Amino acid sequence: MVQSYGSTNGELRQRSVGPQPEVTTTDEGRKTDQLLDQHQTYEFGGPWGVTAMMIGFPILMYYLWICLWFYDGALVTPTSIDDIVPFLQRMWVHVRDDASPNAYAWKVYTGLIVYQLFLAWVMPGYQQEGLPVPSLGYKTLTYNCNALWSIYATMLTAAALHYYNIFRLTEIIDNYGHIMSVAIIYGFAVSFGMYYITVATGNEIRMSGNFIYDVFMGACLNPRIGPIDLKMWAEVRIPWVIVFFLAVSGGCHQYEHYGYVTPNMAFMILATWLYLNACGKGEECIPQTWDMYHEKWGFMVIFWNFAGVPFTYVYSVVYMASHDPSKYQFSTPTYVLLYTVLLTAYYIWDTSMSQKSRFKMQTQGINTFRNTFPQLPWGTLKNPEFIQTAHGNRLLISGWWRYSRKPNYVADWVMSFSWGVIIGGASVIPYFYSVFFITVLIHRCGRDFERCSIKYGKDWEQYCSIVKYKFIPGVY
Repeated sequence: MVQSYGSTNGELRQRSVGPQPEVTTTDEGRKTDQLLDQHQTYEFGGPWGVTAMMIGFPILMYYLWICLWFYDGALVTPTSIDDIVPFLQRMWVHVRDDASPNAYAWKVYTGLIVYQLFLAWVMPGYQQEGLPVPSLGYKTLTYNCNALWSIYATMLTAAALHYYNIFRLTEIIDNYGHIMSVAIIYGFAVSFGMYYITVATGNEIRMSGNFIYDVFMGACLNPRIGPIDLKMWAEVRIPWVIVFFLAVSGGCHQYEHYGYVTPNMAFMILATWLYLNACGKGEECIPQTWDMYHEKWGFMVIFWNFAGVPFTYVYSVVYMASHDPSKYQFSTPTYVLLYTVLLTAYYIWDTSMSQKSRFKMQTQGINTFRNTFPQLPWGTLKNPEFIQTAHGNRLLISGWWRYSRKPNYVADWVMSFSWGVIIGGASVIPYFYSVFFITVLIHRCGRDFERCSIKYGKDWEQYCSIVKYKFIPGVY
């Protein structure tokens, strides 16, 4: 039996129901969805704001990398007004000499893209049905979830290439700047290419009419090549694979130079593997997310997947690979504390994501779930409580979701913060991930909560009265 909350005239009443049937969208819900699938307001400061971000992000990426690799992790600035031009010239020399998009970097990055597309096409996978998509007449799309086997195949391939000296993993961190430049070019090329292809084929949706803004937000919703959903493929197979192998490359770099891997670098290898493996083992949860059924595939998502995430989230690895371990050593109890915080945050993040996704699957009548490693306790809720909305959807108020509207975001941010703390106060740059991430999460929550308020109306007010805290229970 499933314990659920229904609502009658704004008052809660508890009732028992049998196995959850598939939820269908009501006429009222369809009208609301139609409204939400239209461009209404500009976000991110409109055309000027997104233009600034499209120009500023790559410049910031180059600047922070230069500071880490060449200036001991310090945020360098011109020493005077007269030094502004020479300063910019020095920055340009670093980019020109150490971050040129050379043939080697093109080979490495393109090789990864091609190999990941190949694996996504041929590896066996778990067939997962997504949520009904309003713009497709509430049709559901099927996703071939084979990221986990693709990830393991990639790891075995990389190990073999490294062992037989065909491609040494240390070369990734040694060519960081060059590969980053190629990734940036890919981010722009794919973003603009997808925009033009989508418009040319007449598949655009939710357009504003402003060219640069629509490139940033995206024109297409569900781009596919054969069985591959490109949006889901790029979310897992590119950024987190690179993040993990950058950490492994840093570990190999330390081993070759010192004969051992520091606990700090081992922490980053573990942390990035946990994240990558979680994306693969829980890939069937991704089709249940807002990213898949509502967020378009534009520069905002494409650039960040192809370049932003892999080359800004692991600055601690870049610092450790270019500095002596004496600069970031901790005591044994400190290491124990850091590893404990990481694993605890990971557990909450993993299980909260699983609880929400599997609850959505249950509302579609799916009660048999994929069994991948590791399956953590409390990942699936029994007899979950929820609010049945007038829209037709159900809002979960059980498990971690009873105490916070975004428990996964809180745990995710704690992990991001630990990725900076692992080098202590040696440099502030590795904290960029957590500072940027919390800004993104707060903005994303604002967008999500506003959309939910429109979509669910009084039912959303009722939900907020039960789940009072946005992030941290008892605090905020």
